[in-house]
Amino acid sequence: MIRLLGSGLISPPAMRFDGPHCYIRPPLPRDWREWADLRAASRSFLTPWEPTWPADALTRTAFARRLRRQAQEWRDDLGYSFLIFDRATESLVGGLGLTNIRRGVAQMGTLGYWAGQPHARRGYVSGGTRLALDFAFGQLGLHRIEAACLPTNLPSRGLLEKVGFTHEGYARGYLRIDGAWRDHVLYAILREEWKG
Repeated sequence: MIRLLGSGLISPPAMRFDGPHCYIRPPLPRDWREWADLRAASRSFLTPWEPTWPADALTRTAFARRLRRQAQEWRDDLGYSFLIFDRATESLVGGLGLTNIRRGVAQMGTLGYWAGQPHARRGYVSGGTRLALDFAFGQLGLHRIEAACLPTNLPSRGLLEKVGFTHEGYARGYLRIDGAWRDHVLYAILREEWKG
């Protein structure tokens, strides 16, 4: 299991999980340009659903900081970030992360995801999510994965329901999104419910 690798891990291990139409793998320094270009081209599409972007969000320096933080999260068993690629073209289409990993009696984490605008609603994020759930429930040994989205984000709600998440509730002022505290709908899936 990944969490047993200990403090010797200096970057996420070389791994790739393949699905029928997409694959996921940890981000690498060489991904910066494609990642920045896709995020820049999709900015107006993404910002209503995400925390406010810092001024340097798409710079190589910010991406390097992001990779260092993600490597530390892998080392500490706190989070696992992936990029999603189209298998046919090898093009970057989005990303996802398993964050807020809690061990002990909880054995759970939180799923977050995004798709570049040209690739939205084409099955890439649901495919990547299925691969991430296999990883979470298999290699990480987690029991529960949670996810939250804005009530008005119907595509996101549909994605979660499509892959097997159950709607569990409503949280007021749950996350600061696009500069304001926003209510979210809460979803979760348990290992015994996963049909991966």
